[in-house]
Amino acid sequence: MQTGYYSAAGGMVTQFNRLNNIANNLANVNTIGFKQDNVIVGDFERLYQEARDELPLKNQTVEGAKFINRSMAKVPQIVDGYTDFTLGNLQKTENKLDFALSKENLFFAVETPEGVRLTRDGSFTLDDEGFLVNKQGHKVLPSDYFETEGYIKFDPQDTIVEADKNGKLYSALTGSLKMIEKKNILVLEPENVDKLVKEGNSLFRPDESSELKALTQTNSVRQGFVEKSNVNPITEMVAMIETNRLVGMYQKAMDTQMNDLNRDAIEKIAVSR
Repeated sequence: MQTGYYSAAGGMVTQFNRLNNIANNLANVNTIGFKQDNVIVGDFERLYQEARDELPLKNQTVEGAKFINRSMAKVPQIVDGYTDFTLGNLQKTENKLDFALSKENLFFAVETPEGVRLTRDGSFTLDDEGFLVNKQGHKVLPSDYFETEGYIKFDPQDTIVEADKNGKLYSALTGSLKMIEKKNILVLEPENVDKLVKEGNSLFRPDESSELKALTQTNSVRQGFVEKSNVNPITEMVAMIETNRLVGMYQKAMDTQMNDLNRDAIEKIAVSR
């Protein structure tokens, strides 16, 4: 059996998957609040060694060797993936309804038809009823949401909107300089960001077992700013070039294996006759 052919095929599939991840990162390089994804490439032997003690075998060393073909033990494959939650650059917009969080692992929250979702995208606006919403029209949640299930709403006559660094909102009516207190923007810090699941549109689904608590003193809310994607386009382009080269190398290896296989088959058939 030409195991080298299957090893090369496995390696090519791995690089295609890696390429898909890189392409998605590059496609979102200008998406506000986007967090880049990364994959971890390992090999079958490493996976086997990590899981060997869990196999139902009496003799892990001797019997376990029967479960792998040593010539195929180094086939690279995607063994894990993770999201990089490092802080992106904050970009000034001068829009009073744009907000950014200057610290990592903090999130705004919005209400979607599927439930509460977290986001780093603070480019908000007002809907026709005066509610503060995100670009998809989901209502932005206030800090007392879990007690009152209320929302953040402004009067149509409000011309001035201000926010402090803890997310406390204030507004003033037309022709008035008197600031009226509004609700606080809800800022959350999940217990474990690694358990967050991406759902698109820069939204994350929190783990159901994690308790979501409002933070009141974060000193992290920046009005008039948005957080840009943390994708480094130069790094991703270098990774894409490397991946394309590896795909070419695996393809060449597969061609060589197949040509050798065909030549051997032809020669053996000729000899047998």
